[in-house]
Amino acid sequence: MERKKIETFEDLKVWQKGIDLVKQIYLRTKEGELSKDFGLRDQLRRATVSIPANIAEGFERYSRKEYLNFLNIAKGSAGEVRSLLRVALEVGYIDQPTYTQLSNQAMELSRMLSNQIQSINQSLK
Repeated sequence: MERKKIETFEDLKVWQKGIDLVKQIYLRTKEGELSKDFGLRDQLRRATVSIPANIAEGFERYSRKEYLNFLNIAKGSAGEVRSLLRVALEVGYIDQPTYTQLSNQAMELSRMLSNQIQSINQSLK
């Protein structure tokens, strides 16, 4: 199978999956109890948007070291999303299946970012 050449950040699978998670979070936070908790809702949205935004910003930088820094920030945001989702579950704003689905998506992103970070680290040696 031939791999598509990566020319823009939009070509990155990890960025595409980040956008998918953003969409899911926005859909889940626009109704129900979570939509009324402005603090938690907004923090969850900001943390989620931060993932693809940092991937894009890092990709557009001129150095691989800078890109690496932004990937690390994106990975941190993926962890923040998982933590905030757990808060939403514990206070009853989302149900277990929703938590599991969204948390798994964030975990998959985290793994993909880890792989990319490791790959770049290897290439810098």
